[in-house]
Amino acid sequence: MESMEQDMDEGLGDLAFGIFTIYFGKALEAAGRPLFQLLSDEDELQTTCQETFGHFAEEYPDLADAIRSSIGGCDEICCLYQRGEGIIPSETHKMHWIIQDAPGIHPDAVNAEDAGKWLIFLARDQADAVWSLIRDATWEGTLGISAKVSTIKENPQSRDDRLVIYVYTSDWKDVDEVMRVREKLKTFGITDRIGYKRNIETFAGEYSSAGKRVTYYNA
Repeated sequence: MESMEQDMDEGLGDLAFGIFTIYFGKALEAAGRPLFQLLSDEDELQTTCQETFGHFAEEYPDLADAIRSSIGGCDEICCLYQRGEGIIPSETHKMHWIIQDAPGIHPDAVNAEDAGKWLIFLARDQADAVWSLIRDATWEGTLGISAKVSTIKENPQSRDDRLVIYVYTSDWKDVDEVMRVREKLKTFGITDRIGYKRNIETFAGEYSSAGKRVTYYNA
């Protein structure tokens, strides 16, 4: 019973940490500097984390308490970031996904019916390097509207050991833009054929299976 309660507390702590990381990231991006760029300045990371966590605790006191209980305060949070938690796929154990939006893009833009995404499946030892390139290009505004990568946190919905990167565009009907993003991905070494899935199929619960393909474009 005690072990079960401990697992539940840890699970809530991980969830709360993931929510705070998104909250923190959005606050930093609004100021023009994403979290991954702040890691090189430990003092600023610590100061900004403390300030942002204070606001977070006011808005979401229960989540803040869960973080304090399972992880600790800003010293411990910053140590996790410095070790790659929430930054590098192969070092992230508390979050299923790492997300990077392009500047000025609302987080809900990826959920619009017209949006879609390129799907890039990678071996675990390849994902970190490719994600860094895609993340940086997304933040620079030279790729799509958003990107996200799965992590090594155990996920019962995963079909195999590979990690996947999604690169979103705002409108699947804009073929020029969809293919511009595809060509940019080729410069990152993603030269094998990959598929583009529309949100229409995702919202309908359609997923690939033996003999069934749900990607709209393949290039």
